Amino acid sequence: MKKRSIFLVFIIIWSFSHLVAQDITRYENDIQTIRQYDKIYAPPKNPVLFVGSSSFRLWDDLERTFADYAVLNRGIGGSVINEITYYINDLIVAYHPRQIVLYVGENDLPDEKTTGDSVLNRTVRLLTHIREKLPNVPIVYISIKPSPSREKYIAKMLLANRLIRDYIATQNDMHFVDVCSLMLTPDGKPRPELFREDRLHMNKLGYSIWIKKIKPYLKKNKEI
Repeated sequence: MKKRSIFLVFIIIWSFSHLVAQDITRYENDIQTIRQYDKIYAPPKNPVLFVGSSSFRLWDDLERTFADYAVLNRGIGGSVINEITYYINDLIVAYHPRQIVLYVGENDLPDEKTTGDSVLNRTVRLLTHIREKLPNVPIVYISIKPSPSREKYIAKMLLANRLIRDYIATQNDMHFVDVCSLMLTPDGKPRPELFREDRLHMNKLGYSIWIKKIKPYLKKNKEI
């Protein structure tokens, strides 16, 4: 508990200061913080690695929720797909994960120049890089969630989810986990009760949907 609290403090300090910047290296301070943290508290060996944006970073009890799976949370708040790709060695490869769970793409949507195809292409590039560096590691991709504050991008989000789902269906040892459909009302609107007051980040009810959908895909560590 103490370890998780210290880590969250470290990351929160820097993550919110980067939300507006556009430089691909804007998370360099976060990466250095993570490296220092890893020197103080050794990460689990061959973890199930959760990596992506703030939906993971703000998941305070993720490691406790999936304690039976020796998971490691390395979400970076505000990150876009290309930034996770840029820091692939630091955020993914360095941990020698036995499985990777990805949540990326939502923060790409507000850029007016970004299309569903753009999100697909960036995601494919990230997945390809992971496969090149870690060819035998299973990957679980979490669909982009329908945040109420980003409802105007919902068509773009749905297209990106569909394109990425179809691509992942052609790959070996990759799984697409659809959380999006469960977070929509019958008329296709985001369910506000699943989100915090900012209408962007989830509350416990929202995370309960994710837990039920993700858990069946996680691989237990044989050493546990």
